[in-house]
Amino acid sequence: MTLSLEKQNRYRAQYRRRRPSWQPATEIYEGLIRAVLRPHSVVLDVGCGRGGVLEQLGEAVAFPCGVDSDPVSLREHRLPHLPRAAARAEALPFRAASFDLILCSWLFEHLQAPQRALSEFMRVLKPSGRIIFITPNANSLVTILGWLLRPLQRYLVPRLYGRDEADTFPLYYRANTLSALRRLAEQVGGTLEQVRRVPDPSYLAFTPFLFRLSCMLAEITPPVHLVGMIQKS
Repeated sequence: MTLSLEKQNRYRAQYRRRRPSWQPATEIYEGLIRAVLRPHSVVLDVGCGRGGVLEQLGEAVAFPCGVDSDPVSLREHRLPHLPRAAARAEALPFRAASFDLILCSWLFEHLQAPQRALSEFMRVLKPSGRIIFITPNANSLVTILGWLLRPLQRYLVPRLYGRDEADTFPLYYRANTLSALRRLAEQVGGTLEQVRRVPDPSYLAFTPFLFRLSCMLAEITPPVHLVGMIQKS
């Protein structure tokens, strides 16, 4: 009973037919990035992994750079000519005011010290620079179930979602509610803006019945994702 990405995307397409105004969180995220990108923008993807959003944006980003704490992911990055470095979010190896835009795809939930990380982001951002993020909502049913099943994570993730065990990293969810994000943004001298809370019933859609149940639960439980932007003051 594996829920592959292909299967999830089929269920997302079904959900979109039910709710034509709905967009997947990744689509909203990419659209938000494209809306603020400029031809001269210098962009840093923190937690870049093996590719992700920089792959999707392609030539729209003229000056990209990636950083990740996992050297294996960096070696296997699908953009071989991308300038990249091995480092933690809390200690970026860049001069102050180096970047116009910082991208954080599925990163905030892994930050053990989010205030330190966001302070470092602000240091390397230019004046009026932006952090754009996509991250799970700590209050969502999917996240809560994940917490309850955390002791079984290494066993369940490969079997239920078909992901390599090596691709599962520690989770803290210390920057994963609207209130936490607002507080952190203020603490580091930024402003939280344009936050979208995005439902997605595909994460529990292991069977057609569970998909229908998830669609109903999506109407009455907190949305699965948070997508938004923090601007440097």
